[in-house]
Amino acid sequence: MTRVVFLLLPQVHLLDLAGPAQVFSTASELGFGYESYYVAEHEDVPTAQGLSVRASTDWPELDVGDLLFVPGWRSPGRVRHPRLTEAHAAGLAAHHERGGTVASVCAGAFALGQAGLLDGRRCTTHHALQDELAQRFPAASVVRDRLFTTDDRIVTSAGIASGIDLSLHLIGVRHGHAAAARIARGMVVYARRNGDASQHSVMLRHRSHLSDVVHRVQDVIDVRFTEALRLSELAAEAGVSERTLTRLFARATGMTPLRYQSLLRLERAEHLIGQGETVESAARAVGFTDARMLRRLRSRPRAQEAPHWGEARPAES
Repeated sequence: MTRVVFLLLPQVHLLDLAGPAQVFSTASELGFGYESYYVAEHEDVPTAQGLSVRASTDWPELDVGDLLFVPGWRSPGRVRHPRLTEAHAAGLAAHHERGGTVASVCAGAFALGQAGLLDGRRCTTHHALQDELAQRFPAASVVRDRLFTTDDRIVTSAGIASGIDLSLHLIGVRHGHAAAARIARGMVVYARRNGDASQHSVMLRHRSHLSDVVHRVQDVIDVRFTEALRLSELAAEAGVSERTLTRLFARATGMTPLRYQSLLRLERAEHLIGQGETVESAARAVGFTDARMLRRLRSRPRAQEAPHWGEARPAES
């Protein structure tokens, strides 16, 4: 039985905690032998989302194969002083010194830094905190725009949902990628991302606008991006004319619907290629009729505009 101990600090972010906890809980339900513990300085731990959680003030006995996890927290202003007791910092350092693995999500990296675990090692955190992490711990090598990093059993991840990717990675290392994929399916996680994936996905990068019409069309493209969608079909889904849709989409995202779909395909294809797929098989998987279009998209600057979407033009043409 592998113990996963979550060290909770005040104002812990619920998803920083709940995402990894769900991964290991699902792994346990599937028979992989995990048991979760929650420890803190005080039994009642306030969360950033206003819900208090209960934890133990005593650490369980840990073996080398056990995992220590520090979720991130919300701090007023800048995260300059992690509220980690000396005893907890010593506990993190001692577990790693014995050969154990220590992991963090988001601001949890600051706790690992306080414990002296980042010195001389690669690490990451939420993109909004990377500069501060580098300033506070200059002996650390802060890696920019990565979902998670691993270095000598120190595993750090970016903000919020990336803790799920990190946890699935740890499952994959211990039990194989098939086990990680099985857990991901059980959690309805679309695709387990690699650690070197960008923190800024296409879906997130072009969803900060306020146009309901464009969001509805993006919903359709996000789900059906491998299909040969037509502008007339998307306009009908949104209840507007094709000309209006093109104008609204460009105003909200700076691109055409075709360009948005192409970027989704490209991002998914890059993921598949990173997993060992050939360019040809990745192209087929994301909806291109052949690999030439994918090669052209991979070779051009990402900001370059794709051809405009003609009235009855399929997306892959």
